[in-house]
Amino acid sequence: MSEEADNMPEQVSGPPRRRQRRKEARPSEIVEAALELFAERGFGATRMEDVARRAGVAKGTLFVYFPTKQDLFRAVARTITAGNLERLQAIASNLERPIVEVIPALLAHAAIIAETRVPSLIRLLISESRLFPDLARVWHDEVVSNVLGLLTSAIERAQERGELHDGDPQLIAFSIIGPMFSGLIFREVMSGVDAELPDLQKLAAQHAQVILRGLVKEARPEEAQRRS
Repeated sequence: MSEEADNMPEQVSGPPRRRQRRKEARPSEIVEAALELFAERGFGATRMEDVARRAGVAKGTLFVYFPTKQDLFRAVARTITAGNLERLQAIASNLERPIVEVIPALLAHAAIIAETRVPSLIRLLISESRLFPDLARVWHDEVVSNVLGLLTSAIERAQERGELHDGDPQLIAFSIIGPMFSGLIFREVMSGVDAELPDLQKLAAQHAQVILRGLVKEARPEEAQRRS
């Protein structure tokens, strides 16, 4: 595509962003524009030409990087969750780390996620995944399966070491994540009304205590002596 074609303005609503001519910067600018528009209008109401306009590129340039809107959503999901997933992997990937350290650390980081743009993306999924099931599939493949996989593996290893009571490791992982997910969604949905929003840091700390009291086995005298 010629430079003249790339400079032709799109006739769509919304102020265009000032163009950056560095080619390597274009994908990130497009993803950022898509995230803004998805949050503002929803997935279904956002047109690819709107994203191109907001990013300051020609529609043809947009399709070079992202052939479909689902591809663009996948890039958005990867972008806003990448750092969080790396942190979660760092916490849970050491399978020899005591589970009494892993669970509180994971829940504390889940509370931090509430201050990112992840909740707005989850809200979008809840509202539009029935009409656009590919969105849920992308979120599952890129995020949910990774988080559940990490926590499930940590639980399985802790059970093998005799730290935790028996039980389905994946269901236990759901029971650990569930209250934080509910609190995050509650804050996202109710932030615009006169509702008392949960403090997710306090919820994380309290939930960690509750879940560990129910899951962690009491050490036998000889085990307690070895750990001391």
